[in-house]
Amino acid sequence: MNLLTLSWKYLSFRPLSTGLNAILLAFGLAIITVLLLVQHQFEQKMTRDAAGIDLVVGAKGSPLQLILASVYHIDFPTGNIKMEEAQRISRNRLVKQVIPLAMGDNMQGFRIVGTNHDYLSLYEVSFAAGKAWEFPFEVTLGATAAQALGLKLGDSFIGSHGISVGSHDHDQQQFKVTGILAPTGKVVDRLVLTSIESVWYTHDEQGEESIATEEVELPLEEGTSLEEEAHDAHAEAMDPLKVPVAAQGFPSTNQEREVTSLLVRYRNPMAAIQLPRMINSATSMQAASPAFEMSRLFELLGVGISLLQGLAIALVVIAGLSIFIALYNSLKERKYDLAILRTLGASRLQLVTLVFLEGISLTTLGALLGIALGHGFLAIIVELTAQEVVSMVDPWIFLPEEGLIFGYALAVGMLASLIPAWSAYQTSIAKQLTKT
Repeated sequence: MNLLTLSWKYLSFRPLSTGLNAILLAFGLAIITVLLLVQHQFEQKMTRDAAGIDLVVGAKGSPLQLILASVYHIDFPTGNIKMEEAQRISRNRLVKQVIPLAMGDNMQGFRIVGTNHDYLSLYEVSFAAGKAWEFPFEVTLGATAAQALGLKLGDSFIGSHGISVGSHDHDQQQFKVTGILAPTGKVVDRLVLTSIESVWYTHDEQGEESIATEEVELPLEEGTSLEEEAHDAHAEAMDPLKVPVAAQGFPSTNQEREVTSLLVRYRNPMAAIQLPRMINSATSMQAASPAFEMSRLFELLGVGISLLQGLAIALVVIAGLSIFIALYNSLKERKYDLAILRTLGASRLQLVTLVFLEGISLTTLGALLGIALGHGFLAIIVELTAQEVVSMVDPWIFLPEEGLIFGYALAVGMLASLIPAWSAYQTSIAKQLTKT
């Protein structure tokens, strides 16, 4: 006697009841699956993207907004800061390294970020093709940005003003792709990286005339006379677009320039106590700690996640009660069938097993459907909002914790089957067969 086949026959004999119970359970487990995937990957990627950044310095405003804009590139910057003030921060004895950022443009929603080569080292990137930018208006594309934009080495494009799509284009200068990064799973995948000089020249109000007045200090090359070097420097100073950009530190300029923010690394633990307080009280800038702000953000999000988890658990409990009622009512209708099975040689234990198999089969169906729905729903959300916060989540990662969801569903099925199984165990052959 194949009890599993028999239990499935009983379930398929009531398709509407079976389907409703499975879907109700699946919805609850789908919510739990989505929350588990989002929470796990969100926290993991946020922590990974902020690794190596002790402090972010920018214009005064919301500290959380500053972190989201400068580290994760998912919010608007709080403003710009004077480069002279930024350079003073970099010379502070408590500071080990400063990486300047200049923002304000996008390419079809992907942010164009001006920085130096230290930013690439921060995220330990490798190149799938090409190399890092060396001259103004050369760019390096993150893997996701390159794929979505359909750009390859040597291609040119025009950036748009602002962080989001829909602003006017900067058509005076075109960016040229000189490098494409290999996928890292970090925020750099979604960026269009270039030099700070490129961002400056793009936003100069007088366009090419303003760029032509920019003077850049050039190093003296070996074997070159002072007169020759002075002549070459003067010639290139009149055409800054042919001058190599700053690979480290801040660009050299004779104009009053601004940057958007600074990514700071501490020299020693004492800096964590003194530096933020000094910046916030003695300068026109603000300092924000990624670790502190992200901890505060996770705490705020935790309230909403807990509410959704409560809703999901309530749905699972309701599904368990529904399964219990369905099995109990079905058992009352099948008392005669169970008595026949006993007369054919089935033991009391086999009848109990039959009922448990029905509950477990039903919850297994609901669990598989729920996990599939959770991943599918998340995939749709990521596809519809490919350039927002949710884009950081991979919907097709299967976590070990999902096995706990499956085990939880089986436990619900077994609990819902306890009373019906006991009732089946107590089935009296004589009493049921003598009923008219």
